[in-house]
Amino acid sequence: MPKFLIERDIPNVGSLSAEEMRAVSQTSCNTLQHLGPSVQWVQSFVTDNKVYCVYIAPNAEMIRKHSEHSGIPAHKISQISGIIDPTTAELV
Repeated sequence: MPKFLIERDIPNVGSLSAEEMRAVSQTSCNTLQHLGPSVQWVQSFVTDNKVYCVYIAPNAEMIRKHSEHSGIPAHKISQISGIIDPTTAELV
């Protein structure tokens, strides 16, 4: 199943308290339960004003549905075509 990188512009998100982050996470998880098992949240990276999320989903439309139903914006959705890391540089 395809993986997607979602870019969310959320001003001052990096300064949310642990309790506020928990509430946002719970909202996301509750929405995912309603959408069914075909959409999975892998992890998110929080910066000062953005959140970058990795999701597994059959298509970008399911990511948009999650965004609409949860109220959590998805400003840019990109399908991940590959993953590299330092081991990619190693000779086999």
